[in-house]
Amino acid sequence: MNVSPSPSITASQRMILDVPVCDFGWADAFAFTDEIASLPIGQTVISFLNANNANLMMRDPEYRAALKRHIVLPDGHGVDIASWLFHGKIFPANLNGTDFVPALMTYMTTPRRVAMIGARAEILKRAAANFQKHSPWHEFIPVSDGFFDAAKSDEVTARVRELEPDILLIAMGSPKQEKWIDRHVGPGHARLVISVGALFDFMAEEVPRASATVRRLRLEWLHRLVHEPKRLWRRYLLGNPLFMYYIVRHKLAGRAKASPVSGQPAESRSF
Repeated sequence: MNVSPSPSITASQRMILDVPVCDFGWADAFAFTDEIASLPIGQTVISFLNANNANLMMRDPEYRAALKRHIVLPDGHGVDIASWLFHGKIFPANLNGTDFVPALMTYMTTPRRVAMIGARAEILKRAAANFQKHSPWHEFIPVSDGFFDAAKSDEVTARVRELEPDILLIAMGSPKQEKWIDRHVGPGHARLVISVGALFDFMAEEVPRASATVRRLRLEWLHRLVHEPKRLWRRYLLGNPLFMYYIVRHKLAGRAKASPVSGQPAESRSF
């Protein structure tokens, strides 16, 4: 259900494995998200789809359902390959959360209150401090690490509600963060909610970023594999071929046509 005024920015959406993914360029993505954060009512949740998330989604109906209730942005080379296979062109921009969210904070000139949930406590604190240095006109507020007991979810969201933030960033990893948002976060918590994966680790400088050239080539996954092989080898060395299998099977089954869902507003949703 959409309880927010319709945003003025619209975007076509491309179906990737039966999930609509917005094909914003950088400028429209920033303008749309800034406008959503300024709306007086309602809530929009933004999530990201990459090859690993798509693999998880194919085995997890609850995760897929949550993504369909969110605004989904494209992340990485894998979804570009899927877009080219299904629609004949890659996405205009790689709107991965690790680049998109810090850049969005810089783009937003109106001061915002930004609540943060996720990662380990010390990483969360460092990430908030580095965000504050990055864009000091905003206020970044650590609320909770991402390892609290699920039974205490209502306590965590109650603290968020008391803070009255404009934006809520949640970093618990996929699919946990998207499903947690879907179950526990509603319009009274923030107008804009973004599931940000490993962003706090990067902002805290716990994990090094790839060079700008590697990111521009959409090969940061390879950089991460080199630096964290024990943790990530399954995700990439097994996951990437699995993703290719899913998209080729989907294409051969005739379930994705080369015709995007054009001209549809990227709507804000509440749940």
